Amino acid sequence: MSSPLPAARRPRLSKPVWLGSPKVLRTEVLAGLVVGLALIPEAISFSVIAGVDPKVGLYAACTMAMVIAFAGGRPAMISAATGAVALVVAPVVRQHGLDYLIATVVLAGVFQIVLGALGVAKLMRFVPRSVMVGFVNALGILLFTAQIPNLRDVPWPVYPLVVGGLALMLLLPRLTKAVPAPLVAIVILTAITVAAGIAVPTVGDKGKLPSSLPVPGLPDVPYTWHTLTVIAPYAFATALVGIMESMMTAKLVDDLTDTPSDKTREAVGQGIANIVTGVFGGMGGCGMIGQTMINVKSGARTRLSTFLAGFFLLVLCIVLGPVVSTIPMAALVAVMVLVSVGTFDWHSVRPATLRRMPVGETAVMVITVIVVVATGNLSIGVVIGSVTAMVIFARRVARMADVTAVTDPDGTQVVYAVTGELFFASSNDLVQRFDYANDPDDVVIDLSATHIWDASSVAALDAIETKYARRGKRVSIMGLNEPSTVMRERVAGTR
Repeated sequence: MSSPLPAARRPRLSKPVWLGSPKVLRTEVLAGLVVGLALIPEAISFSVIAGVDPKVGLYAACTMAMVIAFAGGRPAMISAATGAVALVVAPVVRQHGLDYLIATVVLAGVFQIVLGALGVAKLMRFVPRSVMVGFVNALGILLFTAQIPNLRDVPWPVYPLVVGGLALMLLLPRLTKAVPAPLVAIVILTAITVAAGIAVPTVGDKGKLPSSLPVPGLPDVPYTWHTLTVIAPYAFATALVGIMESMMTAKLVDDLTDTPSDKTREAVGQGIANIVTGVFGGMGGCGMIGQTMINVKSGARTRLSTFLAGFFLLVLCIVLGPVVSTIPMAALVAVMVLVSVGTFDWHSVRPATLRRMPVGETAVMVITVIVVVATGNLSIGVVIGSVTAMVIFARRVARMADVTAVTDPDGTQVVYAVTGELFFASSNDLVQRFDYANDPDDVVIDLSATHIWDASSVAALDAIETKYARRGKRVSIMGLNEPSTVMRERVAGTR
C-alpha cells in the first residue's frame, strides 16, 4: 500500500478570498444586502408585467441568485427575475395560467443547458465593441426611464427625498467607503420618513411580500405532446433571451473588473437556475444588469455577494417584511438613478470621440440604442446592432477588393492582378471587372494578393473562366495560397 504524500506535496484546495479577508467579507455582505433591497421593487414590477402574483417574481429572484452563485460562470453577477423574460412569458400566463408558466420556465432551463453545452455562449465573441457600447448606453437610459413612473403623480416630499438620497450617495464615499453609500441612503431616508410620518409611496405599496418559504413541486399541467407544443416556443425564446442578456452582462462585468469568466458555464448555470426556480414556483429570469452594476459598484467581486443577495431578499421578505415595506420608493429611485448615470458611457458621446470614431461604428452604436429603447428589449437591440455591424463591415471589406489589368506590349497576353478579400460581398462584382470581348486569347488571373473565403468566390472564378471559354480564350489562375486552393478544389469536387 503506497504511503500518503508528504504534507508539502499534497494539493491544496483554494479557499474563497473572502474567508481570509474581513474587509472583503464585509464588502461582499453589505453589497449583497444592498442588492437584496434593490431586488424587491424590481421583482414585484416584473411580476406585474408577467401578470402573476408578486411572490412569484420574488421567489424567482431569491432562487435564481442563490443557485447561480454556485452554478454560474461569472462571480459577482446577479441573476433574478427580469423584464425581458417577463415580456416573453406574459402571453403564457394570460392564455394558459400560472402552471403553464412554471412548465415553460423549467423547459427553458433545459434548453439553456443544451445550448450552453453546444457552445452557443462562444458566439458572444462576434458581438462588436460598438454594439457593447450601445448596449451599455441603452441600459443606462432604460434604468433611468424605469424610475420615471415612481416620480410621476407623487406627493411633493418624494422629490427632496430623491435629491437627498443622491447627495448622500455622492458625498459619503468622500468621507468613508467602509459601508456602501446606497445602503446608508436607504436606511437614513427610511428613518426620516418613518420618524416624521411623511406619507410617500413605499415598497409595500408595490405589492404584498411573501410570508413563507417557497415549496418545491411540479407544475400541474398535462404531460402531453400538446402541452409541449404550447410551451416550447415560449421556452425557447426565454432560453435565448436569457442567455443573451446573461452573456452581455457577464462581458460587461469582465470589462469592469478586468477578470475573465466562463461563458459556457454561465449559460449552463442559467439553465440550472431556471429549472430550480420553476420547481420552486418562480417566474424564471436571467442575468440582471442593473442589480449587477449595483453589486460591482459596491465593491463586490465574489460569489458570496450573489448568494447573499438572494438569501437576504428571502429573509427581508419573510422575516422583516413589515420593516422592508416601509422603505420609501424614493430611496430606491435615487439608487437606480445614480446607477443609470454611472452605467452610461459618457466618453462615447463626447464630441471629440465622435469626431475620431468611424461613421459606421457610431451608426451601429446609435442603432443599438434606438432599437433597445424603442422595444425595451436588450436582446433585440444586440441582434440588430450586430447584424448592422456585420453588414457595414462586409461593405467596407468588399470595397477593398480591386482588379488591375496589365497587357503585354505585343498584345498576346493580359494579366489581371486581384487584391483584397474575396467573399460573397466582393466576389459578386468580380465577374464584371474583366474585358471578355477585347482581351487577348491568353488571360492570366493572379490571386497571390488575395484570399478565397467562400463558395461564392469559387463560383465567381468559375463564371469568369466560362465567359472566356465561350470566346475561345484560355484562362490561367495562379498565386492561390494553400487554404484558397483547398477551398476551390473542395467546392469544385476535385478534392
